[in-house]
Amino acid sequence: MSTSMKSAKDDDASRVSTVMRTIRERIAGRSLAPGARLPSIREMAARAGVSKTTVVDAYDRLAAEGLIASRRGSGFFVAGHAPPLELAQLGPQLDREVDPLWITRQSLEDGPQLLKPGCGWMPSSWMPEEAIRRALRAIARDPAAPLSDYGSPLGLPALRRQLGLRLAQHGADASPQQIVLTDSGSHALDLLCRFLLEAGDTVVVDDPCYFNFQAMLRAHRVRVVGVPFTPSGPDLAHFERVLAEHRPRLYLTNAAIHNPTGATLSAPVAHRVLKLAEEHDLLIIEDDIFADFEREPAPRLAAFDGLRRVAVIGSFSKTLSAAARCGFIAVRPDWVEPLVDLKLATSFGNSPLTSALVLRLLLDGTYRRHLEAMHARLADAMSVAVKRLTGLGLDIWHSPRAGMFVWARLPGGLDAAAVARHALAEDVVLAPGNVFSVSQTAAGFLRFNVSQCTRPKIYETLERSMQRCRT
Repeated sequence: MSTSMKSAKDDDASRVSTVMRTIRERIAGRSLAPGARLPSIREMAARAGVSKTTVVDAYDRLAAEGLIASRRGSGFFVAGHAPPLELAQLGPQLDREVDPLWITRQSLEDGPQLLKPGCGWMPSSWMPEEAIRRALRAIARDPAAPLSDYGSPLGLPALRRQLGLRLAQHGADASPQQIVLTDSGSHALDLLCRFLLEAGDTVVVDDPCYFNFQAMLRAHRVRVVGVPFTPSGPDLAHFERVLAEHRPRLYLTNAAIHNPTGATLSAPVAHRVLKLAEEHDLLIIEDDIFADFEREPAPRLAAFDGLRRVAVIGSFSKTLSAAARCGFIAVRPDWVEPLVDLKLATSFGNSPLTSALVLRLLLDGTYRRHLEAMHARLADAMSVAVKRLTGLGLDIWHSPRAGMFVWARLPGGLDAAAVARHALAEDVVLAPGNVFSVSQTAAGFLRFNVSQCTRPKIYETLERSMQRCRT
């Protein structure tokens, strides 16, 4: 066979595979439900920019797999029941080594040799573990401690009062009756998504954003649209265009310390976001999980809005313990009862034992002292990490005011996914930019967690990985 004939045959096979992948992704994402009629051959050919013969071939192969079925005179239809949900099949198809859920799995591996500058939490040695042990012993000796019963529907009242006081420090007024305790920040977000969203709704996120936002939203079968993020918040012109064009139901964001960029929302941008939200009937979830990393409070959407169309979520997983998980939701009064009903229906409550532990550490001063030490330690780690990264030629996108994240661009147009793959072979888990990007426009970026960047091997591995990508 001549080279030109072989090349043409390969191109045909590639086009058929592309059509098949498109249909599989739509079925996996539930935009094509069981029994749904597929686009006609003519329509699919026009959409995909391929010949009708290519579509016929793709449909025939999918039918042979049993994924779709032909009905004489009517067309092709999705066959049988929907397959089990596979989040890895939704969204951009990335190499497994740099897929966001795979990165999370790698970061959660407990091998002592594994270094995790790409993970999203601090080392356990930075946590107040001895204070937690003392608190647990004290709770165990207390005859009134909640060791075996379910908690109250909203959660421990005394802890909800403390959370109300802490929210007030950021200008968000919420009574204890407007606060619902959850098992974590992820649990809080899942509850709000169940409460506010229907399959097929559109949700706006920052681009880049915390990658588990995308995974969570895809699990709820919604469409995710990204808005470019700037050092002061979302790009307002782009944000306004997205609201007008896509009419989204919800905007999901960090306000205080943005993940992954470390940027902080400015007051003028916050005011404009809320004005546009009101004009377009947009609801907002403000993930404030990094609030206690701040040294000086940043503007909050919930504070300007008064919890009318903004719901706040938070947790203690990042600052206190990822093992004793405790989160919360603060919402407007008329949302509380249906949210509590949903919480009881899906989890039957949250851990009263964990709530009692967090409350004790808040009241005895342990948490305050821990935060003071953590702020100083993070500031030192940030200074060292930025110096080492810039010394390797990386460009720091924004100088964070606080927190643990640095968003950095690799030099010379290097691909972060390729660098991360080389680093993983040396037991160093990096977080390449495109796992955070809906639009896949952050291929040259890496997110670094400075609290996990104290080992010289990390920078040595990064340098070697970059060099391998150059050769």
